[in-house]
Amino acid sequence: MTDRYPFLAASEPTCPPSLLARAQGLPRPRVALVNAGAPNPLQGIREAAEAGLADPVLIGDSDKIKAVAKEIGWDIAGLPLIHAPKETAAPVAAEMARTGEVGAIMKGQIHTSTFLKGLLPSAAGLREKGTRCGHVFHITMPGSERPLLLTDAALNVDPDVETRQACLSHAVMLAYKLGIERPKAGILAPTEDPIPTVPNTMEAVEIAEWAQGALPGAVVQGPMAMDLILSKAAAEAKNYESEVSGDADIMLTPNITTGNALFKLMSFGMGCCCAGVVLGAKVPILLTSRAQGAEERIASAALGVIGGAA
Repeated sequence: MTDRYPFLAASEPTCPPSLLARAQGLPRPRVALVNAGAPNPLQGIREAAEAGLADPVLIGDSDKIKAVAKEIGWDIAGLPLIHAPKETAAPVAAEMARTGEVGAIMKGQIHTSTFLKGLLPSAAGLREKGTRCGHVFHITMPGSERPLLLTDAALNVDPDVETRQACLSHAVMLAYKLGIERPKAGILAPTEDPIPTVPNTMEAVEIAEWAQGALPGAVVQGPMAMDLILSKAAAEAKNYESEVSGDADIMLTPNITTGNALFKLMSFGMGCCCAGVVLGAKVPILLTSRAQGAEERIASAALGVIGGAA
């Protein structure tokens, strides 16, 4: 059965060459692939390894991993293969990261909540006390290599102000590592006007004021409606003065529903390449949708190399 929506992208996304080039100049980490026994993630880690972005460690049901590797024509005889089926795989990866045996963790064929439940609780030892993690998508349009960093679309469900500040900080630090010297961030809201009955508009003001002292190298503005973040013409039509409008490097969302919808619209509707990483833990956690293909997994591996660099 084919999809009946004509606005869905007809072409598959491709990993931007500039992202690959930047990552390939950095040390290659050992990457634990959690629940590796499915074609998409296994092919993704294979291509990441061939691109010089990862030394794979395959974790999951060993028989299933071997069968899928045979199916895709990949000889994994020389690779570390750890039998830890289903829910046991993520805790094994966490232990390997905690002890320094791997430098990044990649999601395989596993639900996001199960994956993160094995990695982010304090007992897993991957977070310093009080540290808030945030997910960042590195999104590039077809034919363009300039990224939009979208946070948070996959981890924090209904984040408070402090968590959104942490997400913004992670995105700004990642922007620096990507070579963006003065990142510009828009704090997404339904309107540019602070309205007490719309709490996220008031929170946006608080976050923007905080950023002036906490993130002096960045330009942070909010609240901003979507059109004002994306379009300079919209800002001019509304007499809205902004360095961010039409030139944003980062978009900070109010909650996971908004962020996830934007990511999936950009991925499936616009054909964008969306690489995803969780930052704030001891190692980068490469987090993509199970529906994403090998190219976006390669891009996520590249993003993990960059995000984990000193």
